[in-house]
Formats: sequence, C-alpha cells, structure tokens
Amino acid sequence: MINLFNEEPARLHARYLVHLITKTGFLDFDSNKALPVKELFKEYNGVMIGVLLGTDKDGNEVLLKGISGQQRNLARYVPHIITDPDFQTYLDTYDAIIKDPQNTPFEQSEYSAQALKHYYGLYRFPTIGGGMVTLSECFGDRPIPTGSGDCAAIKLLAYAFSHHIVPNSMTEFFYGSGTRSHLDFYQPCEERCSPILRKMLGLDPVYRDEHLLIVNKPPHLRSIPGTVESDSIESRVRTLIPSAPVQCATHRLDMDTSGLIVVALTGKALSGMHGLFRTQRVRRTYEALLEGILKEEETEITLPLRADITNRPYQVVDREGGKEAKTHVKRIRVEEHPSGYLSRVEFTPYTGRTHQLRIHSKEGLGLPILGDRLYGSGMKGRLYLHAKSLAFIHPITKEELHIHAPVPF
Repeated sequence: MINLFNEEPARLHARYLVHLITKTGFLDFDSNKALPVKELFKEYNGVMIGVLLGTDKDGNEVLLKGISGQQRNLARYVPHIITDPDFQTYLDTYDAIIKDPQNTPFEQSEYSAQALKHYYGLYRFPTIGGGMVTLSECFGDRPIPTGSGDCAAIKLLAYAFSHHIVPNSMTEFFYGSGTRSHLDFYQPCEERCSPILRKMLGLDPVYRDEHLLIVNKPPHLRSIPGTVESDSIESRVRTLIPSAPVQCATHRLDMDTSGLIVVALTGKALSGMHGLFRTQRVRRTYEALLEGILKEEETEITLPLRADITNRPYQVVDREGGKEAKTHVKRIRVEEHPSGYLSRVEFTPYTGRTHQLRIHSKEGLGLPILGDRLYGSGMKGRLYLHAKSLAFIHPITKEELHIHAPVPF
C-alpha cells in the first residue's frame, strides 16, 4: 500500500531519531533505557519504527514516534492499540487455562481458539471520520494474519486520530536484523497493514507524489460532494490533506463505479490534469461484467449522448443533438454464473460522457452491465464496473505514468 502522506518532512526527523538511538545504544534513549539496540540485531529481532508529524487542535506542531510489534507501552512512544487493563484482563482470563497441563489436546485447541477470538476482539481502531473499526471489519471473511494491528503506522494514526492531531507527514524505517534491510524506509505492508489503514483512512491510495494522489474508489461512494451527501473521495482527501485544492478531484466516476481517481494536491497539478482530460490525453480502461453473451471479440460504439432533462439523472442516445461519445470494447471471456452467462469485457472510452459506458453497453451492445440500477436489471450488491487503469504523462514531472488497480470481481 502507498503511504498517503508526504514522507519527506517525517524522514528528516526519522534520520535524527536513528542518530539518537544509535548514539545512545537504546531504543528508549529518552526514558528508561531498558531496551538496548544490541537486542534488535539478534536473529529476526528487528523492528519497524515510525515517525508522524502532525498539527494539534491548537495549531501546534506535534512529533510522534511508534514501534511495531506486541511490545507494551514503551515510554515516549505511542501506546499499543490494546490498553493495559484490557490486556491484563485477557491474561487473567486465559493464561492459566491454556497452560493447564491437564487439558486434553481438544480442550487445548478450544481454549486457544477462544483466547485468540477474545484477543482479536480487543483491537479497535479509530477512523478519520470519528468512528471505530474492528479487526473483523477490516479483514472480512479473510483469515486475520498474525501481528495485524501491531504495525507502527497503525499505532501512530490511532493515537493521532484519538487526540485530534491532523497528520501532515509520516514514514517508517526498519532497525535491526530481520527480513528487511537495516535503516531502509518502507511502505505499509499489504498483508497486515493495508486492510486496517484503508478502513482508518477511508481511502485506498495507489500512487502519491507532491503533486498528485491517485486512489482506488470503492463502489457506493461519490467522487465529489453532492447537494445533500457530503461524503466523497474529494471530502475525505481534504480532511486528511487540508492543503489540497478545494475541488481537488480532476475527474469523476459514477457513485456506483469503483476504481481509479486522480486527485490534485496543488493548483498547478489540478490545471494540468484538467488540460490532459480535456484534450483526451489520459488513457482509461475499465473492466465490467455484462448480462449475457457478447459475440464480438472487439468492436467500437459511437452513440452520441445527452441528459434526459425530463428524467434526471438518466442519459439518452440522441443522434441529432447529443454529444459525441466513443468506446472501444474488447471481450475478455464468457463466464458461467448461477444466474446465467456473463461476458467479461474491457472498455476503453475515447470520450468522457456521463454514464457513457453504461449506455453504450445497454444500447450499443444490447447487454446491460451487471448490477446497473439505472439501465439494467437492478443493483446486485454493486455495479460490476471498475476503472482498472490510467496512463498519462504527469503534468508537472513529465513522467509517463501507468497506474493499475486490481479488479475486485
């Protein structure tokens, strides 16, 4: 997972922290000096250390440091997610039972499973929106990997959100011996950290530099605030990165569509991206499931579109007064589902009209997109349309970017 926050300011503090730890020889150099760094160089004993630079509610700059692992509350580092009283209650409840030598193997297994369920239930993470999320909510039906919730970045953000600190910069580096390199900086891990951070932040970043942020939007979330509903990709970015332009989304996806959205972090980048989209210099590809069998392997649809002024938000085909709309369609395969046959296709739109892919699919191919509540047979959990890739020349750095987001269906 890409770090949502600018790393450079925090890295400056991180390098000085490395200097202090190494010079004193103690991880807790500014408190009890109980953890000598020589312990971290024993086999696979290294730790991730994180630094967060933020602003509190009074406008003061705040510097936090955190350490990965199940290490309890180390002085001058942000605390573990599980409080000391809750952890002690857990130990008092299960420790003696699990260690009882009279347990049968079956009983031992049952008690261990109960203890693990209780322990995982103690992890509750504050979100940027003021709510709380559990480990089970983060991982859903997937098994929870060992060590989830113990990462430095998660502890730092949990402390910041709980104490009304707005993060401005955050970074993590490895110290000691292990599967990672001593003193190298790392992004949050995909297996344990990402599912939790996505829930805490309300965003799934896939690319970031000082000018642009590209996020993977979930279905059922607006790209920009509506007239009544304010929650959106744009509002979430502005909450986490207040310096971003007020109207920072450079383009839009339908609320029901998932996938990649480019957000500008500076006014110059916003203007540059608008220019790229206006002159059709951003190549976008989508993947979708269609209701039925698409016979053509490849085809192009050119059906002009306009708003249905008597029935908003619908759009209609208008060959006389509509705006030009063109889409390339490539069949990936035909899949058999319990409800019938579905066609998996790749769309490449050459224009960016409202509901273009949905109408071109229904009217141009005769096959609506699965889950289309406006032009198809109704919502089936979600609209099966995902913006999976973007390719363009960065408006500021002139770097050629190719960004991908995994198809979630």
